[in-house]
Amino acid sequence: MIKPTVGRVVWYWPMGRDHTAQPNAAVIAYVHSDTCINVGGFDSNGKPFSDTSVMLLQDAESYGNPSGGAWCKWMPYQIGQAARAEAAEAQNTRSV
Repeated sequence: MIKPTVGRVVWYWPMGRDHTAQPNAAVIAYVHSDTCINVGGFDSNGKPFSDTSVMLLQDAESYGNPSGGAWCKWMPYQIGQAARAEAAEAQNTRSV
């Protein structure tokens, strides 16, 4: 699980947009919990948007918000960075 923090970039799908559609880029503006965040970003036309209490999916294989609302997931870069950090930490633990 990646811990959400203010300033991290996520992929955002507004309410009603299918998961196969291209996501919008959004920045975490506030963290309610590991699975609920506020975001601000830009739509496909560059128009600014914000949304509150957005579901953040932690599982990279999951798509869509079962409640039908807007949702976010980590972008592949963030997932890769987290995996590399975890591997480095595990390596350091074994070395000690």
